[in-house]
Amino acid sequence: MRKIMLAAAAMLTISSTAFAQSTVIVTDPAPTGSVVLPGEVRTYVMEQNTPSVVYDGDIAVGATLPDTVEVHTVPNMDGYGYTVVNERRVIVEPKTHRVIQVIE
Repeated sequence: MRKIMLAAAAMLTISSTAFAQSTVIVTDPAPTGSVVLPGEVRTYVMEQNTPSVVYDGDIAVGATLPDTVEVHTVPNMDGYGYTVVNERRVIVEPKTHRVIQVIE
């Protein structure tokens, strides 16, 4: 019984440590793997008041938005940009306009 209690306590400690981290791992549906997204990027994007643009194409992780969609940079975070498309916040690679994450 004591071993079970110690194992449960260890699992709770590990679980609480995982919840305290500020990094979001976004799984890419393609076989290339995943992208580690700093929590600061998501927080910054959620705080911005950016007007939405209308786009008829696919808005999904891995899709590339056209150059006509304006991408805003995330300060002090190279490699991350964002836009709002069809009322959905989208984190993209600024150089390629490839969608990294769609925030629901």
